[in-house]
Amino acid sequence: MHVLPLLMLVAGSVAVAGAARRTPVPPPLLLVAVGLAVSYMPGVPSYELDPDVVLPLILPPLLYTAATESSYLDLRAQLRPVALLSVGYVLFATLVVGWAAYLIVPGLPLTAALVLGAVVAPPDAVAATAVARRVGLPSRLTTILQGESLVNDATAITAYRVALAAAIGEGATWAGAIGEFVLAAVGGIAVGLLLMMPIHWLRTHLKEALLQNTLSLLIPFVAYGLAEWVHASGVLAVVVVGLYLGFRNWQVDFATRLQEEAVWKMVGFLLESAVFALIGLQLKVVLEGLGEYEGTRAAWYAIAVFLVVVVCRFLWVYPATFLPRLLSRRIREREANPTWKGPFIVGWAGMRGVVSLAIAFSIPTSVHGGDDFPGRNLLLFLTFTTVIGTLVVQGLTLPPLIRVLRLPGRDLQAETLAEANAQAQASRVAEERLDELLADERNALPPPLADRLRSVLERRRNAVWERLGSANPVTGETVDDTYSRLSREVIGTERAVFVKLRDGRYIDDEMLRTLLRRLDLEEAAAYRESEG
Repeated sequence: MHVLPLLMLVAGSVAVAGAARRTPVPPPLLLVAVGLAVSYMPGVPSYELDPDVVLPLILPPLLYTAATESSYLDLRAQLRPVALLSVGYVLFATLVVGWAAYLIVPGLPLTAALVLGAVVAPPDAVAATAVARRVGLPSRLTTILQGESLVNDATAITAYRVALAAAIGEGATWAGAIGEFVLAAVGGIAVGLLLMMPIHWLRTHLKEALLQNTLSLLIPFVAYGLAEWVHASGVLAVVVVGLYLGFRNWQVDFATRLQEEAVWKMVGFLLESAVFALIGLQLKVVLEGLGEYEGTRAAWYAIAVFLVVVVCRFLWVYPATFLPRLLSRRIREREANPTWKGPFIVGWAGMRGVVSLAIAFSIPTSVHGGDDFPGRNLLLFLTFTTVIGTLVVQGLTLPPLIRVLRLPGRDLQAETLAEANAQAQASRVAEERLDELLADERNALPPPLADRLRSVLERRRNAVWERLGSANPVTGETVDDTYSRLSREVIGTERAVFVKLRDGRYIDDEMLRTLLRRLDLEEAAAYRESEG
């Protein structure tokens, strides 16, 4: 892709994503819709997904950000449903969708149909997390969907490689397929385990936030590339490293965390926006190569495969939810009895995305012997329509479906109470430590400064409790909201004075930057308190 089309893609997708934030339409869906419309506008260049770009350059950072933001403890608590979806469901969908496509499309070999099954089997990491954040799913369901999306790409890519080997004539046996899957999974996890501690050590020993964040940007690519180099799963390597570093992120200094959060938010926003726009822009590319399958026949195939994909997920989700409870007394004793609503949402939340399209575009054009790959253009078309269908149909209907089913959301009152109790304990221990430090003559401070340290601790302790209190009868704000707003107003006034002094040549630009940095950190603290 040339520079100008790339810049047009990034700028256009970011503009659409920014506009989507002002509408009730989820940004992924608006990006796909705009991409579909733009793909046929005159003068728009052809954007064909390159799997050599998407898989090693786009997928690792998206997986890494999702992994670092996920909870290792929550994922461990939901290990069974996550494993059943990310491994069991993907293999089940590969077989069911592949067999159905073999029966639906006349003349399509079973091996080629299984390639299609592997391609459309994994729900997309970007789509799942984007929708989960937007609709406010209950925390357990969000954890399950995020955990599934972190691992299922590795399962699908391995299944695709096995099916592709059979389709192009390289030969594949059940023993070989199982061996390749185990090698990819164990190898990917091993690479992640091998890298995570040295990388974390390096992160904690680099003393400059700039160097630490430069390293942070390289981590997902190093993990993915090293794993793929040894023919293991790069996806699993990135996920393992990301989960560990996210779990240990508290050991990195505050400046690194502030910069890292801002950097990865920007990277994630850019990549997610471009990815969904790219999905829509594939319409022209896919239709131009459809060939003999044009017309109503191709539309019927697309509808049939889409329905099989949707139904297949429900056929797996409900037994995977209730059968373990029937078979295990321990599960019945430890876990609450689920209703039908949660599995229904999990079943309906199986949106496909850019990974499926990238894998589909990596299907070779010919098999061993030189013949054309059977039905390659149709497989691309069916993958595209399945991705679009799940994003539009399921993505648009998921929010109202959650409202209709009245799923219990997050208990914000309970979360705030837990936060307040945690802050109270931390503040009490910190105050005891402060008294010990101030009792030492080497730490002597003037009373105003010592009182300021104590007031900061008291402010942090009281801030969370104040969110549980009554609101201002005039403004509707809590005491904490009013404090944060006034704090930002005062800081803004100071900032204006500093700029005025710089403009009058009383201070230089270097001193201005130093003073503004100090105010920025204070304002960031006030903003975080109000957002908490």
